[in-house]
Amino acid sequence: MSSTMAVQQVSNCIIKPEKNVLEESQQLFYLTPWDLMTLSANYIQRGLLFTKPISSKDGNHSVTAIIDQLKNSLSRALTFFYPLTGHLVTKKSNDPPSYHVFLDCTDAPGAQFTHAVADAVVVDIISPDDVHPIVESFFPFVGTVNNDGHTLPLLAVQVTELIDGIFIGCSINHVVADGSSFWHFFNTWSEISRTKFRNNSNSEFVSRPPIVKRWFLDGQGPIINLPFTHHDEFIERYLPSPYRERFFHFSPESVARLKEKANADQCNTSKISSFQALAAVVWRSITRARQLADEQITHCWLPIDNRLRLDPPLTTDYFGNCIQALHATTTAGELLSNNLGWSASLLCQAVAGHTDASIRAWLEAWVRTPFVYQYGQFVDHQSVMFGSSPRFDMYGNDFGWGRPLASRSGNGNKFDGKVTLYPGREGGGSIDLEVCLPHQPMRALELDPEFMIAASPSQAY
Repeated sequence: MSSTMAVQQVSNCIIKPEKNVLEESQQLFYLTPWDLMTLSANYIQRGLLFTKPISSKDGNHSVTAIIDQLKNSLSRALTFFYPLTGHLVTKKSNDPPSYHVFLDCTDAPGAQFTHAVADAVVVDIISPDDVHPIVESFFPFVGTVNNDGHTLPLLAVQVTELIDGIFIGCSINHVVADGSSFWHFFNTWSEISRTKFRNNSNSEFVSRPPIVKRWFLDGQGPIINLPFTHHDEFIERYLPSPYRERFFHFSPESVARLKEKANADQCNTSKISSFQALAAVVWRSITRARQLADEQITHCWLPIDNRLRLDPPLTTDYFGNCIQALHATTTAGELLSNNLGWSASLLCQAVAGHTDASIRAWLEAWVRTPFVYQYGQFVDHQSVMFGSSPRFDMYGNDFGWGRPLASRSGNGNKFDGKVTLYPGREGGGSIDLEVCLPHQPMRALELDPEFMIAASPSQAY
């Protein structure tokens, strides 16, 4: 595929919810610490690639019909996911000093919907191991930070028509939703579309209606004041240094072998999970590829969903942010001189220590001293940060014309050492990794025996 290939917009419009299901008093959403700490991060950008359906005689699978149906089903989905239709608002005063940000859906500005075309074919997107730069253009709001949701839509969808395929890309403001909520919305949208396409039904039923009411720790909220007077005090538009972006595939058998080895290394324990073993291999291999000095400190950051770790637990249908980042820390010398099980055990210990009590203690500490994550301070070139989850249902998103061929992401929240997790398309516990590294460390990773023996040949689609 030519590196000069461009994506061209065909049309652009605003989609509003089919109806308002919330009373006026319910249309203001006060934001939690987990929401507010993402104000300086980028929008979440994820999307799915499909084979273009063959047009039927009645036109049900024509591109025009598909675009219309996606718009209609999106409008219906927004009825359930009403927070995505609003905008951020900041209120501040000098006497007494206050600065708080909330979500206002009373006028429901709606979501942006763009139809675009690209003279690319499916194989151009899924064949190369390296992600082609054109994928970035499949997503709206490149480089946008969440605080821009004061003036920009909180959800922007772009449907890009390829010669033989369709890519549906979504950019969702991270203040409003985490990865679990992102895919909850995507799953519901595809369910509504699929029902219409196959049954010609406008059913009011969806299998997992979201819980949109924000959850606060007892005694906290709903209004949380931030220690700022202007957004310039906490917004950083981080520009990462150049990096390569490449996919690696791990089969179910490979992941199982890593888990078995890690537990065997730790005196035949069974505590280390498949993901912890895989993350340890990635952490070790990237550290080796970077050729860090033995005394160099390195961290491995893992995302963790708090919903089921709270006591009592939150429903998995909770729509909002409910995640934190845990980390294990050691030196490069210790990481590489010990075995896989030792590295994985550091991650296992970090996860085991993340309890209801520690979550509540973190929330209490954050409210006492609020902060907003800024990647320029949070990210270093010696550490690894994982994002997303292989547990998210990406390949179940059938809009009415079949399963996706592949999942891809935009450039939001990416930098040296970022590893994005996807389920493998064949299922069964397979995992795809999207790794971001500068050119020289990436080349070294591609030659690393421990890593490449574990990695499998790319999936055949």
